[in-house]
Amino acid sequence: MELKAIIVDDEPLAINVLKNYVEQVKELQLVHTFSNAVDASTYLQSHEVDLIFLDIHMPILDGFDFIRTLHEAPMVIITTAHEEFALESFELEVLDYLIKPIPFPRFLKAVNRILKLKQINSSPENNSHNDHPSIFVKVDKKKLQKIYLDEIVVVESLKDYIRIKTTTGKYIVHKTLSSFTDELPSDQFIRIHRSFTICIDKVQVVEGNSVEIDNTRYTIGRSYINEVKAKILNNSIN
Repeated sequence: MELKAIIVDDEPLAINVLKNYVEQVKELQLVHTFSNAVDASTYLQSHEVDLIFLDIHMPILDGFDFIRTLHEAPMVIITTAHEEFALESFELEVLDYLIKPIPFPRFLKAVNRILKLKQINSSPENNSHNDHPSIFVKVDKKKLQKIYLDEIVVVESLKDYIRIKTTTGKYIVHKTLSSFTDELPSDQFIRIHRSFTICIDKVQVVEGNSVEIDNTRYTIGRSYINEVKAKILNNSIN
């Protein structure tokens, strides 16, 4: 198994160090290096890679914004001189966070972890897990909680916070309902009120200006009612 990798860093010395490290690992193939994320983004539009070694602070487009532009991001290892962005990076589901200057043993540990993960995910008995999408949310200030999308029932606005009700528990997250709803697949979730976003498949009853989920009634806002009813009924037909 060989992983195709690219390096994105605006420091030539950092690129050289990583390039040398990659050459020591036979399972890695370095296919390109970039001094900025814009050129890397263009490259990825027509080339497939498995792994990106990515700096954060770069001109024009920083590493985090670069990740957000990718429709289907490859695996990412952050390589940076700054410790304070570790939590934000893991919210973007990067697989490791390396602090410069990066010792080779630490680099190798990160790569071996990814090789093991790749091997597990490519084994036939684990392919079914690829169809179980999830999202990470920050709870208790520092803790990141994985929530499977098909377990989300209702998301309720609590001003600057939201309460996510799932089939397995409830979570309070410091986020607005609008921003969280935008992160959810629009074919599976819909906002029905300024205070509620629901999972369409979980709706059991539609009556008047309300829906029923798990024996609880949720009011549909006047400005949402036509779109909500059309989407729920169309989803049941499909």
